[in-house]
Amino acid sequence: MNAKGNETDIRMLSRLMLRLLPAQVLLSAAGSVNGIVSGVFASNFIGTDAMSAVGIYAPLNLLITSVSMILVGGSVIICGKLLGKGTGEKMQEVFSMDLAWSLLIALILTAIFIPAALFDLTGILTSDTAVRDVFNRYLLGQAPGLFPLLAGNTLAAFLSMENRAKRTYAASFIYIVSNVALNFLFVARLGMGAFGLALASSLGAWGFLLVQAVAFLKKGSVLRLSFRKGSASLGRDIFRVGLPGAASNVYQSARGLIVNRLIEAFVGSIGISAFAASDTLMRIFWALPVGMLAVSRMMISISAGEEDRRSLADIMRVMARRYLPIMCAVSALIIACAGPFAGIFYSDASSEVYVMTVWGFRILPLCMPLSVIYMHFACWYQVSGKSFPVHLLALLDGVVCVAGFTAMLIGRFGMNSVYIANVLNGVVTTLVIAAYSCIKNGRLPRGMEEMMVMEEGFGAPEERRLDISVDDMDEVLTVSRRLQQFCLERGVDERRSFLAALCMEEMAGNIVSHGFTKDEKKHSIEIRAVIKDDDVILRIRDDCVPFDPYERSRIFDGDDVLKNIGIRLVYKAATEVTYNNILGLNVLTVRLREPPAK
Repeated sequence: MNAKGNETDIRMLSRLMLRLLPAQVLLSAAGSVNGIVSGVFASNFIGTDAMSAVGIYAPLNLLITSVSMILVGGSVIICGKLLGKGTGEKMQEVFSMDLAWSLLIALILTAIFIPAALFDLTGILTSDTAVRDVFNRYLLGQAPGLFPLLAGNTLAAFLSMENRAKRTYAASFIYIVSNVALNFLFVARLGMGAFGLALASSLGAWGFLLVQAVAFLKKGSVLRLSFRKGSASLGRDIFRVGLPGAASNVYQSARGLIVNRLIEAFVGSIGISAFAASDTLMRIFWALPVGMLAVSRMMISISAGEEDRRSLADIMRVMARRYLPIMCAVSALIIACAGPFAGIFYSDASSEVYVMTVWGFRILPLCMPLSVIYMHFACWYQVSGKSFPVHLLALLDGVVCVAGFTAMLIGRFGMNSVYIANVLNGVVTTLVIAAYSCIKNGRLPRGMEEMMVMEEGFGAPEERRLDISVDDMDEVLTVSRRLQQFCLERGVDERRSFLAALCMEEMAGNIVSHGFTKDEKKHSIEIRAVIKDDDVILRIRDDCVPFDPYERSRIFDGDDVLKNIGIRLVYKAATEVTYNNILGLNVLTVRLREPPAK
């Protein structure tokens, strides 16, 4: 691939990933903002015991988030591969099964939470009886919000895949506003304490769910709220695919319990309050790397379904060139604002809990850029079926490093050991990723594809693949001739070589003539030709407005054979033509099979 085409691909991919990022960040931030709201009302209107209750609930919340990640991650990866293979119609079954699992899991968790709170069965989480009494009331208030939280995250993921993220913006905004209003009513005005604190969040989650659900109830929606489709095997597939990516969070739930016990033993409950405060506010900033991962996971899944080596490597390049600098800047901002951030929760700057919280904001941000690297590589390992590094990294990141380093350092550094352990965890996981690449390649990696340890047989080899970019009509004819020559040089018969060039010329020319003129934005077309199993496969991708060439020729032009004759010719000449609008990109795939031997 020429340098111009490569940079064009990366620019298009970069624009797409940055365009999708706000919706995913907002989705993740909504829960984080609500956590801050709960923390502020807990510390200012109820007391430190309520703040400790919020901190004790954090591992359980992480477990619920892990379940959500399994469902969403498994569904997104499966659906991404379906879209990449041109079989997106099966998404309905995945969608329905995901919602069914959300309901079942929510019912099971509710059946555990309510008796545990009513009969004071939460002693395993804290031995402080005063804090446990507050925590039990808090747990009761969380129970009604379990289903809307799980199902709402599922709906948000599918809205993003359908390029309808604006509804997620509205739902997240309503979630935050309603939580603030209900906390003010329940906690500040009615004095409902920890129960009201949690109930406000639960009711906000219902608003979050319902606003998004409307989109799937409207006439014309591709995906509908229906539980008639799906199968047990599909449900197992969702869990099987999604579990490795969520394994780290599952481990982190255990880590939270261990670390809370260490803090309680060596520092006291005041340490849990300080960590809860710093962790609560940090979660809004953690929404950024989590949102980055959500975008990349969709892109990686689709590219894996297409067996597109180049795009997979480019996604990682965008991560390094765009995401990492953004994350470094955000981390520096948090460190600079450590004092004011701590003051949100504790106004007395001379208090011990305030000082502990400040140090949390000074140290914890250092691990955030490293987490971007870890999450992206873990996602790629998960999608590509490399289970060993996924589980190894999850175990290290989830529990071994943070809990282990905390246990080793807490006697000497006190509360700061917890913060330092998180940074050391990031260093270790990054080194493990580098070491895995070196071991599998037998040398230092040469380029991103080797860093990712892509198998030799994955996708089309370089010599059987042609990547070209088109920016204007003048380039269309040149690219057409180049494509025809490429096919001929690789043994494709003259007829299909000519047809491949003709198909590309007609479709690319149509995009330049119609798609490029719809708005004032600068557009480009990415064309990939692959010769695989004696088939010629063309993929034409652009970032213009959604445009299905077949629907245009069939619906708008009726029986007038003189209109859109080029499009009609392509559909007649090609063995198979599929169109998808994937994450806001038009993707047209044309397959020309070798004619059967006579």
